[in-house]
Amino acid sequence: MTSSPAEPTGLRERKKARTRAAIQRHALRLFQEQGYSATTVDQIAAAAEISPSTFFRYFPTKEATVLYDPFDPLLIAAALAQPPELSPIGALRATMDTIREQVPADEWARERQRQQLVFREPELRSAVMDKFAEGIDLLAGLAAQRTGRSAADFEVRNWAGAVVGVVMAALVGAAADPEADTLVVVDEAVAHLDAGLPL
Repeated sequence: MTSSPAEPTGLRERKKARTRAAIQRHALRLFQEQGYSATTVDQIAAAAEISPSTFFRYFPTKEATVLYDPFDPLLIAAALAQPPELSPIGALRATMDTIREQVPADEWARERQRQQLVFREPELRSAVMDKFAEGIDLLAGLAAQRTGRSAADFEVRNWAGAVVGVVMAALVGAAADPEADTLVVVDEAVAHLDAGLPL
């Protein structure tokens, strides 16, 4: 297992990544304990043993501590590393197994907590739409690399938008179910898309 998702290679980058992860970890704990609205940046900074000015070097807002997804680079790297004979959808599904193997259980539990918070808080739920738009660009880039087509190709972007749509629907549903396994739910959503979305 890796110690953290997509760990940077340089010493300075690793230190920054650890600080960012610590800030997010303390923020999520405080949001869980006392509520998102009641938690301040000063409280998060104090819990992480940094100054508020240091907090803002890593996150521009309190909201950003929840919206930051450290797993995106790992997901894309794992999908790109899948065997070339797999379709883009097949590569995404195989990536779910890779994530299960590489991400420690406690880190995935925090990620699950972050996802639940995003979809539970109205102001975060609206803000995450911008992140999903970024997801289309990420997935279009993945599909382009795996198919040899342009990331700007209409069909490539259409595919990426469809994946983001089913994943978003799956995450909204999973956030309402404390027992849901996010990876399983997302894999089922992608499989449904691959089957042509039959009803």
